[in-house]
Amino acid sequence: MTDARIRVLIAEDEPQLGALLETFLTQRGCSTVLVRDGRAALERLLTDPFDVAIVDIVMPELDGLAVLRQLREEPLPPEVIVSSGIGTVDTAIAAIKLGAYDYLPKPYRMTEIEALVRRAFEKRQLVRAEALRRQRRTIPVGLSEFRTTTPELQHVLASVEPMAHEAGPICLFGERGTGKALVARALHRMSGRNGAFVEMRCGDLLAARHEAELVGREAGDPVERRIGSVELAAGGTLFLGDLERLEPRAQQRLLSIIDDATYVRVDATRQRRCDVRVVAATSLAIADAVAARSLRPDLASRFGAHVIALPPLRQRRGDIRLLADKFLAEIGGANPSRLTEAAGEALERYGWPGNVQELRAVLERAVLLAGGAPIQPRDLALADGVGPRPVPAPPVSLEEVERRHIAEVLAHVGWHQGRAAEVLGISAKTLYRKIREYGLERPHAGALTR
Repeated sequence: MTDARIRVLIAEDEPQLGALLETFLTQRGCSTVLVRDGRAALERLLTDPFDVAIVDIVMPELDGLAVLRQLREEPLPPEVIVSSGIGTVDTAIAAIKLGAYDYLPKPYRMTEIEALVRRAFEKRQLVRAEALRRQRRTIPVGLSEFRTTTPELQHVLASVEPMAHEAGPICLFGERGTGKALVARALHRMSGRNGAFVEMRCGDLLAARHEAELVGREAGDPVERRIGSVELAAGGTLFLGDLERLEPRAQQRLLSIIDDATYVRVDATRQRRCDVRVVAATSLAIADAVAARSLRPDLASRFGAHVIALPPLRQRRGDIRLLADKFLAEIGGANPSRLTEAAGEALERYGWPGNVQELRAVLERAVLLAGGAPIQPRDLALADGVGPRPVPAPPVSLEEVERRHIAEVLAHVGWHQGRAAEVLGISAKTLYRKIREYGLERPHAGALTR
């Protein structure tokens, strides 16, 4: 085992065995921390993002089972290997029921520990991947998606790899659809960071959800408990889309993540350490976002040193046919459609307010309309090929639909929450929770009677 990604906590009160384990696992490529009692173990496990913990059952302050009981309340706990020299079958069963990965009686061989740590880490990776999938995160890709002959964009892309190795946060500036997310994924891949690439699109979330989405929520109700993006991205990259739309309190939390590598979950007081690289994207220039009061000046200053600006497609006329051919090949597979010369000219004349994303969407529709024949200008539906077409309103998330519906029902019943709950078909407790979650506020008495 030579994987330096594996972060291991060793909780062992026998000094000689603890030192032996620490030396052995460090030599095998792990990053290790050794503590001598259960309370110290729990404190480190709740504040640092460990992958695996080796915990002795019998320890001062707190025993190993007590540590397990408290860890099981965590949304994404490390895998725990429990060991004991005086344990029984009942002890082993109790440990497994409390969520331990495995139970190892003493004395044991170092090779046994090595194999268990490796397998526990593999399970940890699977659990993290499932958590990412459930919260619909993305998978990093490289810069191969970019096709360009434009010197300005070539210069920008050439700066990505050197900047990937910088330690500070990075801001990607450009209009929607210019490829900011692709650059963010490339920065992650080239950085050599071994953790996940986690994407949080601030503009797609209700403002009331920003804090919990960023740092997680430590609520008493298991339904409201949430793993934060910063925790999912441990050891990797946290990509924040639409930074200028991040809610002010969440911006304050982001400052702590950048400056101190710490965060506190919503509804909690314990400060936790984190190791993430922050990459943010904005469609507003940093100075404009500050002037519009949508971005804190102190947060803006953290991104000022490392800004990558992506040009819009209308400034890359020479790339349009290049990109069109690429997209048509991807859409059509073995038998791609082709553009007529007139259709190619129409694409080059168009203003592309939606940039590369809009180009692909237009071609997907054109392929269907052409029905296998060469694509004509009429198949593109570009308002005679010039000027911007009406751009449809962006889709609304299911959460936003629910928020609006609840707000309308509350207004209809004069904010009588009991009646609103009956109309909505939910309990009063659930309605109260959703009012808090969505940041809905009761209007003044006068407004209710107008």
